[in-house]
Amino acid sequence: MQPYTHFTLSERESIRNFLSEGKSLRAIAKELGKNVSSISRELKRNQNKDGTYNAYRGLSLYLYRRKRCVRKPRLSPEFPLTEYIIEKLTIFWSPELIMTMYKRKNPTERLSFSTIYSYIKKGKLPNISSKSHLRRHGKHRNRGTFATIKPTHTIHERSADINDRLNIGDFEGDTVLGGVGKGCIATYFDRKSRYLVAQVMQDKASQTLNDATIKAFDGVEVNSITLDNGSEFARFKELETALNTTIYFADIHSPWQRGTNENGNDLLRFFYPKSYDFRKLTADELAFVVDLINDRPRKCLDYLSPKQVFFSKCCT
Repeated sequence: MQPYTHFTLSERESIRNFLSEGKSLRAIAKELGKNVSSISRELKRNQNKDGTYNAYRGLSLYLYRRKRCVRKPRLSPEFPLTEYIIEKLTIFWSPELIMTMYKRKNPTERLSFSTIYSYIKKGKLPNISSKSHLRRHGKHRNRGTFATIKPTHTIHERSADINDRLNIGDFEGDTVLGGVGKGCIATYFDRKSRYLVAQVMQDKASQTLNDATIKAFDGVEVNSITLDNGSEFARFKELETALNTTIYFADIHSPWQRGTNENGNDLLRFFYPKSYDFRKLTADELAFVVDLINDRPRKCLDYLSPKQVFFSKCCT
C-alpha cells in the first residue's frame, strides 16, 4: 500500500499540464506515482465549475479545508466525563488513576490520561492547574547524606513473609520534614496494603519521634517496622519494647529498600512542601489528608484502596 501524502503545488501543476496533453487519469497517476483514485478525488474536489483544473485554485481550496478541519475537543464542560475528571482532580487523584477507574464502568471510553495532562497544562479545566492539583511540582527530592544508627537488626534479616508483603502489620517508617526548625510528620506505611498512619511532631528529637509513633499506632497491630538511618530513630530499642515489635534498618543511601514509604511520603509532599511549618498543623488537618491517601485506589492493589485492603485483609 502506498503511503498517503497531500498533493504539492508542483504536482498540481503537473496534473494541469498532463490534462492539457489529453492524458488519462491512470496515465497521470503513473507519472506522479499516485493512486488513480487520488487523482480522481483531487479533480472532483478542486476543479472549476466548467470542468477545467487550475493548480493554484486547487491549492487554495485545499488550504481552506485544512484550516477548517480542526479536531473536536475530547473534553468540554457539557460532557459528564469532564465533571468526573474535575471532581477527582479536586481530591488529588492522578489522571492515570482517574481514567482507569472511569473505564472500569465505561469500558468503551477511549480517552487517554495523557489528554487530561494536556488539558491541565493548557488551562482548559476550570480552577485546575499542575501546580495545585498534580502530585509532582517539577522539583527534585534531596536525600540525606549520613546516618548515625547502629542497628540491632538490618533489612537483610527480615523474613521472607515481610519481603514478599504477605501479611498486614509490616510497616516502613520515616519522617517528612518541614522547613528548618518547623517540625515534621512521622509516617508509617503498611507494606502489604500501603495503609498510612502518621502523627505530627513539633521537632525531630528521638523522644518526640517515639512518643508520636506510639500514639500513631494506638490500636494498630505492628509486626515489624523497617526504618532508614535518620538520627530521629536513635532510641529505636525503646520503641521496640513499647510496641512489642522488631525494628529493621535499611542500608545507608538505599532508599529503594523502603520504596513503599518513599513513594508514600512523596504523596504527602504534594500537600506539605519542604518549607511547610508543621508546628501549625493540627491533628484533624493531618487526619483529613491521611484519609484522602488511604481512600485513594492504588494501581498496585488492583485499584482497591489501602483502607479496603488493610481492614478487610482480603488480598493474598
